Amino acid sequence: MERDLWRWDAVELAAGIRTRRISSREATRAVLERLDSVNPAINAVTVLLADQALAAADRADAAVRRGEMLGLLHGVPVTIKENVDQEGAATANGVPAFKDLIAKSDSPPVANLKRAGAIIVGRTNTPAFSLRWDTDNELRGRTFNPWNRRHTPGGSSGGAAASLAVGIGALAHGNDLGGSIRYPAYCCGVAGIRPTLGRVPSYNETAADERPPGTQLMSVQGPLARRVRDVRLGLAAMSARDPRDPWWVDAPLVGPPVERPIRVALVVERAKSGVHEDVAAAVRAAGEALTNAGYAVEAVEPPDIEGVAVTWTTICINEMRHVTQPWIRKYGGADINRSLDLTLAAVPDVDLDGYIKALALRGKHVRDWTRFMERYPLVVGPVSTEPPFEIGFDTTNAERHAEVSRAQRLLVAVNLLGFPAVAVPTGVAHGLPMGVQVIGARYREDLCLDAAETIEAQRPLPTPIDPVM
Repeated sequence: MERDLWRWDAVELAAGIRTRRISSREATRAVLERLDSVNPAINAVTVLLADQALAAADRADAAVRRGEMLGLLHGVPVTIKENVDQEGAATANGVPAFKDLIAKSDSPPVANLKRAGAIIVGRTNTPAFSLRWDTDNELRGRTFNPWNRRHTPGGSSGGAAASLAVGIGALAHGNDLGGSIRYPAYCCGVAGIRPTLGRVPSYNETAADERPPGTQLMSVQGPLARRVRDVRLGLAAMSARDPRDPWWVDAPLVGPPVERPIRVALVVERAKSGVHEDVAAAVRAAGEALTNAGYAVEAVEPPDIEGVAVTWTTICINEMRHVTQPWIRKYGGADINRSLDLTLAAVPDVDLDGYIKALALRGKHVRDWTRFMERYPLVVGPVSTEPPFEIGFDTTNAERHAEVSRAQRLLVAVNLLGFPAVAVPTGVAHGLPMGVQVIGARYREDLCLDAAETIEAQRPLPTPIDPVM
């Protein structure tokens, strides 16, 4: 076990490197050897940075020997998603036309991870334009779910989640506009957090234009890991201020105490609502774990999940229709365009008045949920109401597209609200990982992570795994 350093989590690696039980070079080399062994089967890491990583690991070990101040992730191997700027690397975002779009500076999450001492071993795959819940594109190809190749690894951080599941790195960077951290974490049996808007700074110098308003309000950066405690550590490292992001907020990582026992709203919808029994069982298991730990768990619906999801759709899909669509049509491949066709056909176009009204309605939804969370500080429910989808789910037909959209309603609702949510595994059902999301009020990531650790402790899912062929 001592030499299987690719199995160690980020907390263990950071402590081992800091105390010189192990070296960063040993840890990095172990991860690179694991990558060489298993990545060909899943295609999760699309840009290998072995030489740079080993050089950075040697510098990290030298800093330890000199007795320097060490960051939270000093010497720990991590991966970065290919849709954020990393100096000297292409921000390809799964698009062949962007394969030579080389960044001249690090985006804030990358810069923060480097300042924390992390060692970047590679960049991970994403769908074209990062706009699908599946990870496949014409530039890098498909990322396979290491549990079952017929099922999606999720998207858009599918490469990040799949790499973690098989032991490539202890921590992975991701981002989340419509579930792009939580859904891949769910599909691959790892943990991940969608932080509160403003918690982790974000900016891409390579971006041609500023993002539209809804995207600015709903898209965030965050970490994925195999263990919740590593997610907590990664969030702390990524949250440092960066003046390039005007949305960043100097909020404490630990909030004031809340009334005990902490009340939890458990969202277990009936089968007639389209909730798969394996998913419902996972939510009930999470509720039982929290009850055992002294939480006051009650089956109760938060305000208007359906309406919140519809408002997210109205804003985000129409921004895609009027802002992003020309880029996708010009540079996207067949699958992203087929998925876009089905998506746009399912969502009514709105004029400027309708768009402004949808943005205004967001305020009501946030207010209603904030008041609800005065009584229930945590909400636990499905990431998706179906097990990980079979490949082709978003390019099949309009009927299947509607089913998928309904399955993801609580997933996207969280993005509209701007609240934090942690995806945490609960076990395996019929060969596929299962899990839930723990949702909290603004800047209460600490409560979400505490509850997720409780669920993880009672419902452990041993990873890393060897990919199933």
